[in-house]
Amino acid sequence: MTTDPADLSAIAARDLIGRRALSPVELAEACLARFDAVNPAVNAVVAMDREAVLAEARAAEAAVAKGAPLGPLHGLPVGVKDMTDVAGLPTTYGCTLYRDNIAEADDPIVTGLRGAGGVVFGKTNVPEFSAGANTINKVYGVTANPHDVTRSAAGSSGGSAAMLACGMAPLATGSDMGGSLRNPAAFCGVVGFRPSPGVVPSPDSGTATLPLSTSGPMGRTVADAALMLSVMARADGRDPYCAVVGGQTIWAPEGFGRLPRRDLSSARVALTEDYGFAPTESIVRRAFRARAEALAPLFGRAEETAPDCHDADRIFAVLRGLSFLVSHHANVEQQPGVFGPNIRANVAEGLGYSALDIARATAAHSDYYRRWQAFFAEWDYVICPAVTISPRDWHELYPTEIDGVATKTYYHWLAMAYASTLAGHPSISIPMGRDEKGLPFGLQIVGRRNDDLGVLAVAAEIEAAFAGDASLGAPRVDLAALKAAPPLLEAPGFLMDQPKR
Repeated sequence: MTTDPADLSAIAARDLIGRRALSPVELAEACLARFDAVNPAVNAVVAMDREAVLAEARAAEAAVAKGAPLGPLHGLPVGVKDMTDVAGLPTTYGCTLYRDNIAEADDPIVTGLRGAGGVVFGKTNVPEFSAGANTINKVYGVTANPHDVTRSAAGSSGGSAAMLACGMAPLATGSDMGGSLRNPAAFCGVVGFRPSPGVVPSPDSGTATLPLSTSGPMGRTVADAALMLSVMARADGRDPYCAVVGGQTIWAPEGFGRLPRRDLSSARVALTEDYGFAPTESIVRRAFRARAEALAPLFGRAEETAPDCHDADRIFAVLRGLSFLVSHHANVEQQPGVFGPNIRANVAEGLGYSALDIARATAAHSDYYRRWQAFFAEWDYVICPAVTISPRDWHELYPTEIDGVATKTYYHWLAMAYASTLAGHPSISIPMGRDEKGLPFGLQIVGRRNDDLGVLAVAAEIEAAFAGDASLGAPRVDLAALKAAPPLLEAPGFLMDQPKR
């Protein structure tokens, strides 16, 4: 094999394993070698049991040799975000309070991945409790952007995105409230898919009836992410948004692994660079306009327009504050000195809202949802940037200004993502070249609620259309530069001791 197995897509690697042309052990060893070579420069994978990785790979190889039935992820290494339990590995949530917390059992998502033949490769880095979109914490330090190690990998699934971009594993888990899958995917030049609420159930969530956050797949290609979704999607009636009748959901999970072709010439697409409210940086606007010009001829109808998103900032702020009170108020109240500024800010913000504020935000949220449904009666998809800014210095905890205009909160710059979060519509970020600074640009595609398969299919068509385009295809990491780079842990500010504000 001339291609390094670590650089294979999940689809290609799984096909080779099924045909006995690639050993799961060979693939695991290649991924471990890539980890050894480049992880010191980016700090994407923060916990691992090497012997367990190789033992799982050997078991996968034995199953192939015996002719046993093979699952859709058989022998594929998978990174798991450090918000999700993997038995025997630490789950720290990026918080010093849980520095020594070792998971006793697998999370249901991990159980499903293992059941499909996936090999757990390691835990990927997050900001503290996934609060904020710069992956830095006081337990494991910062994760750098593999395209420029002085820049942020975004977050909160920054470790997963950086790991994928470097070829340490072909698949990774992520989760997304205000773009925590999509932002790092865009910054690092990979794919991140936020499903409709309930597709990947969260049976133990304390905010299950407030579906701002959901787990989802990440990969280097759309088909890889879709393959992973076919395993992550499942029936679980404990999630109120997972419609289960007779043990089945309205989605056919296995269908995600076989993406249909989509005739783009019949699709009606709305193009927007800011949804009318997102504080989009000028460099991102210019990059998006160039891509919109290239994309428009592919579709039957493509116009500059967007759903009515008025009040989005207020609605998201109130509902996010409420969510953080559910998850973090007790701990912050009891041990305020333990938590970083983002967690404390959201808890304080949540406490500042009255019952009337929550009632008004709830009513406005309902109106927001209905406006989106009316919009999508005319339009099939919205295409926009995935993130409002180009990747910045990772020392900057969050952008305090965009093009000289102050941001409202530490999460205001995530508006491009939370526009669709609030409506509950499936959204994907796919890599589409580089911006003027030479950094990855992420294109976001949003579809109708529950049309997850349609969003993935359209994303795959766009990906294929520009696959051979040097300027608009997926950017590649300079592995030689990462191998030669000094260890990231030697950088000032690595452990979030003095982040710039």
